[in-house]
Amino acid sequence: MTTGKFMRSPEPEISYEVGDKVEVNCDHEKNGQRVRGWLKGTVVQVDDKNVAVQFRTNIYLTDGWMVPDQILWFPFDSANVRPALPKAKSSGKPDFNLL
Repeated sequence: MTTGKFMRSPEPEISYEVGDKVEVNCDHEKNGQRVRGWLKGTVVQVDDKNVAVQFRTNIYLTDGWMVPDQILWFPFDSANVRPALPKAKSSGKPDFNLL
């Protein structure tokens, strides 16, 4: 199959669905302090261009205002939203086999 020429390699499109776990780079509270960093949230609404993420902790806009409903909206291609990595389940056993 032949491929067309393009300026940059196409990136796989990220699609979100309600209920997806994501991480968002935002201002939030951690141990009583306001910090900026990655925070886990849940996708609560998706439209044609944006995704809404709700959190379980207080979050803030960049100008300092607290978001009362704890929901932030982002465009799909935002660098501040990424799918959350699944937690590694630990069985309590080592990951190697003894012979």
